[in-house]
Amino acid sequence: MVGLKPSEMPPTTAVKFLGAGTAACFADLLTFPLDTAKVRLQIQGENQVAQSVQYRGVLGTILTMVRTEGPRSLYNGLVAGLQRQMSFASIRIGLYDSVKQFYTPKGSDHASITTRILAGCTTGAMAVTCAQPTDVVKVRFQANMHIGNYSGTMDAYRTIARKEGVRGLWKGTFPNITRNAIVNCAEMVTYDIIKEKLLDSHLLTDNFPCHFVSAFGAGFCATVVASPVDVVKTRYMKAFPGQYRSPLDCMLKMVAREGPSAFYKGFTPSFLRLGIWNVLMFVTYEQLKRALMKVQVLRESPF
Repeated sequence: MVGLKPSEMPPTTAVKFLGAGTAACFADLLTFPLDTAKVRLQIQGENQVAQSVQYRGVLGTILTMVRTEGPRSLYNGLVAGLQRQMSFASIRIGLYDSVKQFYTPKGSDHASITTRILAGCTTGAMAVTCAQPTDVVKVRFQANMHIGNYSGTMDAYRTIARKEGVRGLWKGTFPNITRNAIVNCAEMVTYDIIKEKLLDSHLLTDNFPCHFVSAFGAGFCATVVASPVDVVKTRYMKAFPGQYRSPLDCMLKMVAREGPSAFYKGFTPSFLRLGIWNVLMFVTYEQLKRALMKVQVLRESPF
């Protein structure tokens, strides 16, 4: 390893794991208000009688929240969100290449699209299984549910487990696995393919412009395919006990009351958030991998 440039060395699994979690936390810090606005728009219309505040558009939602609840409301659930990214992104993004290599037949130079999709589904499902409780708490804070009943993030975990059982912390796991398997495939596979094509065709080099274009394309594809499942996941996870019998029941009631367009509620903030999030995350991730490998080379160098 000594004598090789960090950019010429393949990053280790540990570097990818740490880099992905850190990059995702950085992206979350900057885009969290958009995610909160998305959640509010997704649940709007669910309870037309009880709902007193109406949100219109991304900017309108953010301004309404600031006016009625204060600026801090935009970051409700941030702690749980960062906990989620460290446990979630580290697995689904950091382990993607390793799982892809595992599924790739021996002797093959390039992974097929099927192999990449399979790797994306696998790491996405693994990540949700580990990080689901953090997502439940994040969504409930963002939806402004029971805020007064929780003294903090850790208290929210304890309260949900006590009142709804441990299963309450894994509420909505199936739609979340479905959603994140789709998102992970759309993000990772699209980013992987766009980046590979840009490099193979010599249109761009392996630097910021290439990472930016690949990440933006990944964000758009992820939003289009994942929005319907994301809306169902959000509503089911924030629902009161007994409100829905299952994610399927939630989906059917949503369509009956609001029509198929309800599946794309909050699409604009979802796209803004995923598009910006992907650009920030992947660009930061690529740079972190190089920086961490440089540190590793310097530590191993005898000079």
